[in-house]
Amino acid sequence: MINRRGFFAIAAAGATSALAACSTGSSSDKASSATSGSAGSAGSGAGFPVTIKHALGTAKLEKAPTKVVTAGWSDADILLALGVVPVAAPAITWGGNAAKSSDWFDAKLKEVGGKAPERYSDADGTPVDKVAQYQPDFISGTNSGLKQAEYDKLTKIAPTLAYPTYPYGTSWQESTKMIAEALGKKDEGEKVISDTQAKVKAALDKHPELKGKSVAWVYFDAAKLNSITVYTLNDNRPRGLADFGLKTPSFVTKASQGAKTFSTELSAEKASELDADIVVFDAVDAKTTKKITSDKLLSQIPAFKKGSYLALTDQKASETMASPTPLSIPVAIDTFLPKLAEAAKKA
Repeated sequence: MINRRGFFAIAAAGATSALAACSTGSSSDKASSATSGSAGSAGSGAGFPVTIKHALGTAKLEKAPTKVVTAGWSDADILLALGVVPVAAPAITWGGNAAKSSDWFDAKLKEVGGKAPERYSDADGTPVDKVAQYQPDFISGTNSGLKQAEYDKLTKIAPTLAYPTYPYGTSWQESTKMIAEALGKKDEGEKVISDTQAKVKAALDKHPELKGKSVAWVYFDAAKLNSITVYTLNDNRPRGLADFGLKTPSFVTKASQGAKTFSTELSAEKASELDADIVVFDAVDAKTTKKITSDKLLSQIPAFKKGSYLALTDQKASETMASPTPLSIPVAIDTFLPKLAEAAKKA
C-alpha cells in the first residue's frame, strides 16, 4: 500500500514518475485577525465548553481558542475560511508556492488580514516539539495522518482534534463542521458549506457534458507499470468528484468495500476492468503521460482507448482536488473542472 505522505514526498523531490497526490469572515473577524495574526476571531465564548469526539480520543475546549496550530494540509484553509488565521501550519510542498503555502490560502489571507502562519515540515510526521514552541491553545488535525502516539503527546500541549474515522479520510464538509464547532462558530461553518456548495452547483450548470459521467482517480508509478493504485471512497479525490455530480464507477465502489485506507492496488492485468468514462491521474509531463497510456497492459483501460482521460501535469490544479477545501474548490472550478469537461466530451 502506498502511503499518502509518500506521494507528496515523491513529487516534492521532483521524481519522474506520476504522483497520486468560500466564504469570507465577518468584518469583526477581519479586524481581529489583522491585528493579531492568530485565531483571535474565534467565537466569543457562547456554547463553551465544547467536547468533540474523534477517532483518537476527545477534544475538550473550555473557551474559544486564540492560538491555533494545524496538522494536515486542509485544516488551515478551513480555519481561514472561517476568518481565523492559524499561527502555524504544515508546509505545502505539492502544489504549493515559494512561501510553502498555496495561492488560494494567500489570497484569502490578504482579504481577511493578519500575519501568515509559520510553515513547518511534517514530512516525517507531526513534529511535536516544534508544535509546542508555538504555544497553541488548540491543535486542529481533522484531515491529517496523526498517529495515536503523536496525538497523545500533542494533547499534553493543547486540546487536539483529529479525524473522525480514518487518516486523511475526512470530507471538507465534515472538517468544516468540526472546526467550526471547536471555534464556537457553528453558524459560520454552515454558511461556508452552503456557499461553497452553491458555487459547485453553479459551475456544474456550465458543464452539462459531465452529467451522468463516471470518473475514477488513480495513480501510476511510471517506473513500474505492473499495478494500478485506485483511490477509494475514503479519499477526498473521489469525494470531490462526487461533489461535482460525477458517478463513482463500479470498480472503485468494489475496491472501497471494507477498505480502511485511502487507496488499494489492482494488477495492471485487470486494466480492461476499469469501467470509468473518465480516468484522472497525475503525471509529471507529456512524456510520462504517453509512457503510461501506451503501456501494453494499461492501454487496455477503456478511457485510454477513447482518449477520455485527464493527465494532470499542473500540480496546483491537482492539489485543489487532492485535499479540497472551501478555499481550493473555487480554484478547482476554474482550473480543474474545465479540463475534466474536455475529457468528458471524448467519453
